[in-house]
Amino acid sequence: MATGRTFRTFLESLLKLTRFGNLVIIGLAQYCTAGFLIATTTLNDGSLFILATSTVLIAAAGYIINDYYDVKIDYINKPGRVVIGKSITRRYAILFHVVLSSAGVLLGLMLSWKIAAVNVLTVFLLWFYSNNLKRLPFIGNFVVALLTGLAILIVDLYYHTGSVLIIIYASFAFFMTLVREIIKDMEDLKGDVTFGCKTLPIMLGLRRTKFIIYLILFLFSATVVILNYFYQVMPLQYYAIFLFVPLLWLLYRLVRADTIRDFARLSAFCKVIMLMGILSMSLHGG
Repeated sequence: MATGRTFRTFLESLLKLTRFGNLVIIGLAQYCTAGFLIATTTLNDGSLFILATSTVLIAAAGYIINDYYDVKIDYINKPGRVVIGKSITRRYAILFHVVLSSAGVLLGLMLSWKIAAVNVLTVFLLWFYSNNLKRLPFIGNFVVALLTGLAILIVDLYYHTGSVLIIIYASFAFFMTLVREIIKDMEDLKGDVTFGCKTLPIMLGLRRTKFIIYLILFLFSATVVILNYFYQVMPLQYYAIFLFVPLLWLLYRLVRADTIRDFARLSAFCKVIMLMGILSMSLHGG
């Protein structure tokens, strides 16, 4: 009985460490991209399962290495979320990181050398981000956002469609992740200051950092409108309902936000907007 309970605690900790909910969203995003923006027949393609699995495994490894380097900071910012050093040792955390990363790269190699190369680059950037870039202003946020957009684009890289819709959704994933990462830095300000990080909120202050987010949201909206204008992908009413209204609400709440709880809620709302965007792919048929 004790052994079973210990294993269950270990499994729960591992799922918490690898952000299982986020992994589901990543896999769902790739399946929706393939099924609704390319062709519904791709959903029966075993290669899509391999592609999604490789991406999810590498993302899980990325979450592990991120927490590995951030244990001390997390004890200040989010003590209840700390797993490494408690239910999972640092040695096992590194082992899981290496195993999951290697499995993700090998699965990518089963598909093509291009997918494997992208996966190797992703593994490296996730490690470099966790070890160094995330403590620098903006560059760490940018890299995570870029990798999130790449999770959408890699589907197109494999199926070779050149779809403008996929570019729009990849841009959506990039910009929303960039905004969310900056908001998370605002939420984690206390711990980051303690350990000498140089994130945007630390270097510029909350007020100026908010203005950067306003600019990013404007650039994002302009990018979507321009792409839609030139390629006539879908009616602008679609964007008004499923994108611009949620973004205006995010903007309104951001202007008023000034506490850790406020920024935590905004970060969660960014995830809701991203999930809405993923599910909206179903409106395009396939």
